[in-house]
Amino acid sequence: MSHFAEAVHILTTDGPAGRRGVTISAVCSVSDNPATMLVCLNRQHEFNHLFIENQVFALNTLSIGQQALSEAFSGKGELSQQDRFALGRWQTLQTGAPVLMDALASFDCRIIATHEVATHYVIYGKVTALNIGDPGRSLIYLNRSYRSAGD
Repeated sequence: MSHFAEAVHILTTDGPAGRRGVTISAVCSVSDNPATMLVCLNRQHEFNHLFIENQVFALNTLSIGQQALSEAFSGKGELSQQDRFALGRWQTLQTGAPVLMDALASFDCRIIATHEVATHYVIYGKVTALNIGDPGRSLIYLNRSYRSAGD
């Protein structure tokens, strides 16, 4: 799977179950009417259930200049969730999930369905709000290293 190029995102949630953010790349658009996103999240991590419990997420698409943020939210450096969030500028739109103000795009979603497949949650989210940032080059992960795409 390391030969499959993917855009890099930070998936966030906040709500009664708690606040969490993780770096992910397994994402796709399902539909544009209604706007629906699909994300895959490793369910073997002990805190990823917070996304399911909160029933909301924000999908924040990263630019090439945000590699350090991607690494922090992937667990490199073993920062606490509070310290990870301190590295970025965040706001909320409709669901209360943290939206990265400097992301290329952020999709604020309410969870409409979940499935467990092998080691992952497959989560479908209806987009309730969208934040488009400044255009830039997308951060891509390929062959276990970061690259960029677009201008």
